[in-house]
Amino acid sequence: MTPSKILFYFCISFIFGIFLSSIVKISQPILLAFLILGTILIFVLWKYQRLTIIGFCILFLVLGIWRHQIVESKIYNSKLKIFNDKEELITLIGFVETEPSLREKIQKFEVRVESLEIKEKSFKISEKILVTTNRYPEYQYGDKLKIIGNLKTPEIFDGFNYRDYLTKDGIYSVIEWPKIELIGKNFGNPLMKTLFSFKNKLKESLNKATPRPQSATLEALFFGDEENISKEWKEKLNLTGTRHITAVSGMNITILTFLILNFLLMLGFWRQQAFYFSIILIIFYILMIGTPASAIRAGIMAGILLLAQYFGRFSSASRAIIFSATFMLLQNPLFLRLDIGFQLSFLATMGLIYLQPILSETFKKIPNILQLRNNLVATISAQIFALPILIYNFGQISIISPITNILILPLIPFLTILGFIFSFIGIFWQSLAQIFSWPAWLGLTYILKIVDYSSKIPWASLTFKNVHWIFLIISYLNLGLIVWRLQESQKLKFLKY
Repeated sequence: MTPSKILFYFCISFIFGIFLSSIVKISQPILLAFLILGTILIFVLWKYQRLTIIGFCILFLVLGIWRHQIVESKIYNSKLKIFNDKEELITLIGFVETEPSLREKIQKFEVRVESLEIKEKSFKISEKILVTTNRYPEYQYGDKLKIIGNLKTPEIFDGFNYRDYLTKDGIYSVIEWPKIELIGKNFGNPLMKTLFSFKNKLKESLNKATPRPQSATLEALFFGDEENISKEWKEKLNLTGTRHITAVSGMNITILTFLILNFLLMLGFWRQQAFYFSIILIIFYILMIGTPASAIRAGIMAGILLLAQYFGRFSSASRAIIFSATFMLLQNPLFLRLDIGFQLSFLATMGLIYLQPILSETFKKIPNILQLRNNLVATISAQIFALPILIYNFGQISIISPITNILILPLIPFLTILGFIFSFIGIFWQSLAQIFSWPAWLGLTYILKIVDYSSKIPWASLTFKNVHWIFLIISYLNLGLIVWRLQESQKLKFLKY
């Protein structure tokens, strides 16, 4: 057994340990029993390689359980959480840790709390809260604030567990409409402040060069900001299964990576050149949108997948993805159950690894003009693997999603690149930026027309209610079995020839 395969089993055991701890409470005596069993297999039966490997797998299983329990204990022992839903006012001192999310009448931002004061008692602390306040005055990344108000426990809405959504990011308390006093500026990371400032200049340039609703769509596509997209258009995007183009999702970046690679190959780049440019463009893109965690995770997975393809080791890419997922879960084990973005990026990538080669053979008769076949195969492969998770979490699937995505996804790399070019030019020369923005405007108008017409089709989407978690297990077991049989069938065909 090769070292990489052994490490693969260790990683799977670690992830399974986190999974077990996520769904059931495992007591310390049981954990100790597993630990003793693994130790016996390693040190007593060390002559038997398989039993020794099983022993280490058990230890990694315990490590996964232990890591998840540590993070859970941090949630239970939160110093801020005990003040949630109390009547007395609390005074917090901290700085804005992320770029504020702006709406029409409100703004939201995360604050890293450094000290807490209640009833004339002061405590040092280091935890995050989410602040909701009026649209003006605007606050910036790095502003130091004095906040007075009531902490609340995040709500659980119908169909959306907002509490879990914030918990995965280390936020256990929210505060709405507090009294805020600005007491200092420039307390954040200088690099991140520069990136946010540069992005805001690009957004301003973009909106000057392109009219609405095209500018709102490009802003969402380019930066992941949906604030300027109307509710009507958001619903149309949902109905047609194209909402992912306006959000920084794992599936979006995974697909985008391969579209950029195919686009560069279509332009005549050598594979080596296309590989390096794809990596650079994805890194630059992630930096431009403010390096959100979901984009970083998806970027790592997509980069590993490209690396495996570049070195001709596509078959071992699944191990690389498992290794990267293990590293991410070691940092934050809550991602496995609570972060849909992590799940989508992982599953979309696995779809590209296992299903894309099969579908490429199936659709080989389709001409690859403008990388049509490659884009079609990549899109379908990623979406099939992500489909059960989407149904379970959102209760809705778009029947026409493959068609609409095929029609619009080939334009995404062009629009992303064009959007950056004319936005960057517009910072220095707005008139020239407007000339470069015309092709982007045409492409965006085309996308909006496709989405609009598709959303009016009566059978555009199906709705599911109260989807049970057993559905996920059955779906992925069947999907795994189908893919395995298709792979075996292709191997037999290859042996015949």
